[in-house]
Amino acid sequence: MKQPVLLTSIVAILFLWGQTSAHAQAPEPPDRPEAVIERAVDYLGGERYLNITSQVSRGRFSLMKDGAVISFQSFLDVIVFPDKERTEFRGMGVKHIQTNVGNTGWVFDGTYERIRDQDEKQVANFHRGIRSSLDNLLRGQWRGEGKLAYVGRRQASLGKRNDVIKLTYDDGFEVEFEFAADTGVPAKAIHVRRNADGEEFSEEDRYAQFVEVGGVRVPFIVDRFTNGAHSSRINYQSVEFNKPIPAAIFEKPSNPKELKKDLKI
Repeated sequence: MKQPVLLTSIVAILFLWGQTSAHAQAPEPPDRPEAVIERAVDYLGGERYLNITSQVSRGRFSLMKDGAVISFQSFLDVIVFPDKERTEFRGMGVKHIQTNVGNTGWVFDGTYERIRDQDEKQVANFHRGIRSSLDNLLRGQWRGEGKLAYVGRRQASLGKRNDVIKLTYDDGFEVEFEFAADTGVPAKAIHVRRNADGEEFSEEDRYAQFVEVGGVRVPFIVDRFTNGAHSSRINYQSVEFNKPIPAAIFEKPSNPKELKKDLKI
């Protein structure tokens, strides 16, 4: 059956309107990667975001498989930027603690009530996490260690594209970051890591559910995809900024019993 002329005209008008709307929403590609960062910082809170020195967050960390949660733990995470972090996990009534300060670190295994120093691999994993983090990029803590490049635009979803920038460190480690081309909202961070056998794995963090906290927008959901498969989810329940953090909480205690008490922050 021949399509009525009126319907054909309407479809054509809607198509053209969609094309015009898409062009209006997505500005021209930036001429420098710093412009992408500036838009993202603007979206996240501008100077308020840049002036954050500490972060205390609580929530749930879940391991995923085939689209379903297979286990989860509650967590308390305390960060003093740029390189101090203490994370307490609690699951099935047992507490585990991981603490890093610069190039040192220690862990507490609540199952055996044992404290030990982190090995080189664990410390390296911590630093890889910093180097591939959104905060490290946007706050410029990588400067002097690498360089930025604008990669181009990448399909995000129907009618949407992301601006992609690449941070390449002097030792060759690379991280790609994606931001919505129309709004500057942070979307993804992608890097490649190697296991003990030298095999490569892609690690992709996807940011979602941005919530405003004291004038700063925070992604309350961070999904990790490993080789394209959903492997974990961080679901924040609360985030606080610039609280005074006692230096003592990062020090390795001599007695495991000290760590049984809940951390008061």
